[in-house]
Amino acid sequence: MAERKHILLAAINAKYIHSNLAVYSLKAYAKKYQNQIGLAEYTINQNPDDILKGIYRDHPEVLCISCYIWNISYVRNLIREVHKVLPDTAIWLGGPEVSYDARKVLEEHPEVTGVMKGEGEVTFLELAGFYLEGISELAKIEGITYRDGDQIQENPWRGITDLSTIPFVYKDLKKFENRIIYYESSRGCPFSCSYCLSSIDKKLRFRDLELVKEELQFFLDHNVPQVKFVDRTFNCKHDHAMAIWKYLIAHDNGITNFHFEVAADLLNEEEIALIRTMRPGMIQLEIGVQSTNPDTIREIHRKMDFAQVSEVVTRVQEGHNVHQHLDLIAGLPYEDYDSFEKSFCDVYQLRPQQLQLGFLKVLKGSFMYQAAPEYGCVCQSGEPYEVLYTRWLPYDDVLRLKLVEEMVEVYYNSNQFGKTLRAIEKLFDNPFALYEALGAFYDKKGYMDISHTRIRRYEILQEFLQEYVDEEQMDYYRQLMICDLYARENMKTRPAWAKDLKAYKRDIREFYLKEEETHEYLPEYEGYDEKQLARMTHLERMDYDPDTGVREPCWILFDYRSRDVLTYDAKMVKLSLVDIMQNNCLLPAGEKRMTDEQKYVFRYREQLVGEDEG
Repeated sequence: MAERKHILLAAINAKYIHSNLAVYSLKAYAKKYQNQIGLAEYTINQNPDDILKGIYRDHPEVLCISCYIWNISYVRNLIREVHKVLPDTAIWLGGPEVSYDARKVLEEHPEVTGVMKGEGEVTFLELAGFYLEGISELAKIEGITYRDGDQIQENPWRGITDLSTIPFVYKDLKKFENRIIYYESSRGCPFSCSYCLSSIDKKLRFRDLELVKEELQFFLDHNVPQVKFVDRTFNCKHDHAMAIWKYLIAHDNGITNFHFEVAADLLNEEEIALIRTMRPGMIQLEIGVQSTNPDTIREIHRKMDFAQVSEVVTRVQEGHNVHQHLDLIAGLPYEDYDSFEKSFCDVYQLRPQQLQLGFLKVLKGSFMYQAAPEYGCVCQSGEPYEVLYTRWLPYDDVLRLKLVEEMVEVYYNSNQFGKTLRAIEKLFDNPFALYEALGAFYDKKGYMDISHTRIRRYEILQEFLQEYVDEEQMDYYRQLMICDLYARENMKTRPAWAKDLKAYKRDIREFYLKEEETHEYLPEYEGYDEKQLARMTHLERMDYDPDTGVREPCWILFDYRSRDVLTYDAKMVKLSLVDIMQNNCLLPAGEKRMTDEQKYVFRYREQLVGEDEG
């Protein structure tokens, strides 16, 4: 049997691509015991027996598990089984799901030895010293609640940790291959949002900037695909944010993307100007709007000027270089169904790349948890403690909003239906009404709980549209859907409802033969013959102008080497059959052909088909 004089830090993540920064930070901080501390990461999707087996074979003297809203039920079940097979192993829990009701956790789980409350680096170091060297005693370790025989002892909470003293945890990137890298340059939050645990600790502090730059350079040198900053409000300190962004611009490797959560209304002129100079795709911004109802914003103690948010989001968008993700929360106080509809429409009109419609989670320790009775707020008993209803929002309305959420996720956030959605929106009073009606249609047809292919999503959209448009109009929407489909990929198999291009086969070939000679529209494809060009790009016949909806025959050339950095759509060049001059190609089937002296030529409109009109 292996030597038991060691500690195992275990993380149970929501997905394999996630990594747990907390357990890596705990181990790095307790560097004097590195050889006696093991670390294991699992996911909630794994077979519990496999995790139990892994922990048992490790035979730790002490098992420490980090607890979050996504894994707490899993952990509760796991520790019961661990205690059965390893009855002498001390089990310690930590993290936000146990920090604020530590005594209750110990009362409900006799197999648990103790709970680390709040920030854990220093606390874990002292616990490691206690178990591995017999240093100190539990009664003298701050930041823990523990079992002492039949009694539960609660020690004082520990003070804040100097963020610059926590070692960098990513020196060995092999452990993080194909996984998201999380990075922390500040801890705490200056705001007091009543639904958020970050509002409890107002002690905002920052990691030393020179240290941050050195560590970011490590990511850049190793071409890490993405780094997600976990700072609660990255731009709350102007000098800190500017220094980091300027460094990233100066040392950009052309590959790495950095994700920041920011307060848009705090972005000032200097910051916006700097952001607009960044390489397209270098950063992405997550902006928590939550609601545009003034009464709601006031009640949740949030400071947010939506007019300012709108202006900033719009100005950042004008640079077309930054992916923006805007969040809304349903179930907040004073937000009823109609009020939420307005919040949704307010945010939707900003056209972020992602619009996250979430539902209030009433977290233990938050002000919202304490005020829930006053708001008539009833939530799920188990995690994720999501709102069921409030004084303003009955459960029936929550269910309706769930349908809207799913439709927004499938159709808007997938970025696969851009042109089609913009056209369909015009059939409804507002965008919310579209997703509301579409969700009700899915629900009525029994489509909601089925996993659909992408093509099937388009087919369902056509079924839905039949209730609003006639067959002639439907032909226009089908062509828009084909445009959206080919924007994402050069499909080898066309949908059954796509226009048959066989009649244009000769014309398409003549276009590519001409392009092989001139490379007028595909200058980056020099050296490729017409067959290669036809395979690498796509030419689609349209009976309608996809921008205006006017019945005007044209062709769309899809260039897959040039993609929109924000939507990943292929570059689309619109070609019109207008001038009788040179090229005898792409004529509608059956039309009289021109003589050699009278042939069609294309007029190139130098814009993306997806570009906003007006």
